[in-house]
Amino acid sequence: MKHSASLHASAWRVCVRRFGATLALGATVAAALAAGNAQAEPQGLLETIHKQTTLTSTVPDNGDQNPYALAVSPITAGKVQQNDVLIDNFNNATNLQGVGTTIVDFNPSTHKLTLFASVPHDLKECPGGVGLSTAMTVLKSGWVIVGSTPSNDGTTGTKGAGCLLVFDMQGKLATVFSSENINDPWGNMAVVDNGDTATLFVSNSGFGVGGAEAVEPPVFKQATVLRLELAIEAGKPPVVKNETVVASGFSEKADKGVFLIGPTGLALGKDGALFVSDAIGNRVSQIDDALTRDTSAGVGRTLTADGLLQRPLAMVMTPGGHLLVTNGLNGKVVEIDPANGRQIYARWIDTDKAQSPPGNGDLFGIVMTPEGDGFYYVQDDMNTLVIAK
Repeated sequence: MKHSASLHASAWRVCVRRFGATLALGATVAAALAAGNAQAEPQGLLETIHKQTTLTSTVPDNGDQNPYALAVSPITAGKVQQNDVLIDNFNNATNLQGVGTTIVDFNPSTHKLTLFASVPHDLKECPGGVGLSTAMTVLKSGWVIVGSTPSNDGTTGTKGAGCLLVFDMQGKLATVFSSENINDPWGNMAVVDNGDTATLFVSNSGFGVGGAEAVEPPVFKQATVLRLELAIEAGKPPVVKNETVVASGFSEKADKGVFLIGPTGLALGKDGALFVSDAIGNRVSQIDDALTRDTSAGVGRTLTADGLLQRPLAMVMTPGGHLLVTNGLNGKVVEIDPANGRQIYARWIDTDKAQSPPGNGDLFGIVMTPEGDGFYYVQDDMNTLVIAK
């Protein structure tokens, strides 16, 4: 009896050890699977993008080309439906830069492209005339504001200071903003829109810049970021109440290929921080307290530089709080976490091998889809609007 009980106890201990080992193995496998799943979780938006789809040509009947700015309408009014994408053109039909005068409207539901607005190139109210740039927004109050960086012959040798043009939702020019602080409004606008008031940020890259005849045109450290505070009375065009230069001293220069190189992308983050893509500095700069400061922060502080960035241009903030920045020297878009400046990921969105590297010089405007699950961008070499989702 004792011998039999001993055998049973021994067998019981073996079973317990084996069961324990099985549990340990199961826990190890579960931990490994959990770690694998954690690693598989996307770190940002770009890793969730599956494909790029060309939606439309952006060329209107007058032949304007070189699409630059993008803006998604938050409202339905006049010619425009909510979520329509407005696109402006920087070049005319003969491909001269700084003389494009049209804004087109793409409806995502019908896939129809229509002309939203057209203005004379020699518009007297705008110093130097009209050449629609990468600066554009659509306000909830029913106004479209777009920048002009004009030229008379397609070169910076004849460029003017330009202005900001304000259109109603029928595409009719309502008013023009010009001042000594506005000189070639160049980059994407960052906007806080409260309905009856709005705050716009726009970069200006024309101060001191002349022609691009030299083999290597000089760099001027005079580009600025201007904050415009608007009052908007019902039924009346916006009025500028205050202008403040919140950043200055960014590098800018004339360029035969792309007209101007200067700070282009603007995006607002948490706590009033404004992010600026400094193309020549190959970095993204951060301007603190941009909504409230009453003096210039200079060029701010560097959030991130070099790495995946190759002349950063257009920029937008994702719903998750990351920055998407298009490159000017290749066809990639780069995702950045502004909390720590980490460059998370880069994705090729233009692989056109007609340029070297592929997509070089093609990417300007970028804007999020209304749902926040993707983004629109333009390929200016092909004159197309593309969606990435």
